[in-house]
Amino acid sequence: MSRIAYVNGRYLDQRLAEVNIEDRGYQFGDGIYEVVHLHHGRFVDADRHLDRLERSLGEIRLPMPMTRAALRHVLAEVARRNRVTEGLLYMQVTRGVARRDHAFPAKPVPPALVVTVKRIAPYPQSVERWAAACITHPDLRWARRDIKSVNLLPNVLARQAAREAGAIEAILYEEATGMVTEGAATSFWIVDEQGVIRTRHLDQVILPGCTRGALIAELQAAGIRFEERAFSLEEMRRAREAFLTSATSFVKPITRIDGAPVGDGQVGPVVRRLFDLFARHVKGNAA
Repeated sequence: MSRIAYVNGRYLDQRLAEVNIEDRGYQFGDGIYEVVHLHHGRFVDADRHLDRLERSLGEIRLPMPMTRAALRHVLAEVARRNRVTEGLLYMQVTRGVARRDHAFPAKPVPPALVVTVKRIAPYPQSVERWAAACITHPDLRWARRDIKSVNLLPNVLARQAAREAGAIEAILYEEATGMVTEGAATSFWIVDEQGVIRTRHLDQVILPGCTRGALIAELQAAGIRFEERAFSLEEMRRAREAFLTSATSFVKPITRIDGAPVGDGQVGPVVRRLFDLFARHVKGNAA
């Protein structure tokens, strides 16, 4: 079966789908994207993702391409036409097609919208098999990392460095201060030496991860202590446990960083508990 994409008002065979070469997303990376997890046909944290989409678009002065209700319909229709019930829906909004000029088009043009979907495996059953390794990498991204821009070249290079090292993610840090920011495409957490769950506070240096926000809400509901507080590479290396969160990582234990074990090198009790907690969230808090 051919994959179907939504491109600027039309549902098309993805092999035939095209965008104009003067689309500003292609020319300048002048656009925003979002990814929504689909579990058993249900959007996971859709409102969080659409809120972030609207915020990111507002930060670059780009309007929503359609109402939120209409966009949700498009997402559902792309999933339906592709017969995907367990997958990832990708949406990208750019400033549209205009003569190549760095400044915004003098006469506004309609935003361009592309939506695709791909199948993924369901939430993992084994936390041990879900564990992985990371490397550290200097954070070379632009200053407004809180905007989910399609400008991802530094992220691509960091992820490639991780792959070449046999790892699944690069943990980024500020070279000047040695402070950890986040993963190249994930939020990063530690359980520090005192047993406190920590992740960096929100600011313009990191993306406000939707899975991060959903996990924080679950932690608060369960009465589990955590802190939104920055930590250094040195603190990270002394951590008892570490893990990633994202729409594709869920809660992913990290047992090795730069070849060295995190804690005792095994999945720890805190991450094990959070893995189970988030599994219930993904499943709609069903037992």
